[in-house]
Amino acid sequence: MYKLLTVKDVVRIPPKMFTMDPKEAAKKVLRETYEGIYDRDEGVILAVMDVKEIGQGVIVPGDGATYHEVTFDVLVWKPENQEVVLGEVVEMMPYGAFIRIGPMDGLVHISQLMDDYVVFDEKNRQFIGKESGRILKLGDRVRARIIGISVKSRIIRENKINMTMRQPGLGKFEWIEKEKRKAREE
Repeated sequence: MYKLLTVKDVVRIPPKMFTMDPKEAAKKVLRETYEGIYDRDEGVILAVMDVKEIGQGVIVPGDGATYHEVTFDVLVWKPENQEVVLGEVVEMMPYGAFIRIGPMDGLVHISQLMDDYVVFDEKNRQFIGKESGRILKLGDRVRARIIGISVKSRIIRENKINMTMRQPGLGKFEWIEKEKRKAREE
């Protein structure tokens, strides 16, 4: 889920940035500090959008920089358990498919791809449902549901998202449309 948050923090503006507009200098420092970080409470900080207020600077003895209290907006994305997400298949492994959802990739284990016996075709890098004949390959657009989130680090790639595509209304978009047409005909 994407959110726009207003945050307050103290920012250190180094002397080399004193010639810049204080808001622009603060924004540059904040972007370097926050963007791309995974916060356990708020999610992935995608962008520092705007510096709303910047307070009077304080100089600390022994440090030539100024410290300012700053209020700013950030765009964040946080995966929520049970959230239904749209994504694209970006990697295939014998044990499952990795789906790009926003700034992170989630894994759909082979057992969670479809209600069918699934095999991995190593040569063509695709999954095939034995009875249904459904095929999932790189680049396919899918709808999945998040069933598990493991947050271990502030580094985005070290965190894990587990997903499923086994419920009705989930899976490759072509499968979903086929199911809708079939239901209308009955």
